[in-house]
Amino acid sequence: MAYKITEECISCGACEPECPNQAISEGDSTYVIDPAKCTECVGAHDAPKCAEVCPVDAPKPDPAHKETREVLQARYNKLHGK
Repeated sequence: MAYKITEECISCGACEPECPNQAISEGDSTYVIDPAKCTECVGAHDAPKCAEVCPVDAPKPDPAHKETREVLQARYNKLHGK
């Protein structure tokens, strides 16, 4: 399941450099996560780094993008040429 950044985001930018897939970018009023690039850090870390570093707990699982660990791993591999 890809993550999304909720309206609690304070636009601090702590999450953006932590994403191994460069899925996070600055939006109009908050940061946003591209679900086509989000792998919940599968393939790179044990847990989603954006959620770990966020001071206001804004990154949350996006129920609109439910995916298996295998799908997330395959996406990570494709994004990183593995």
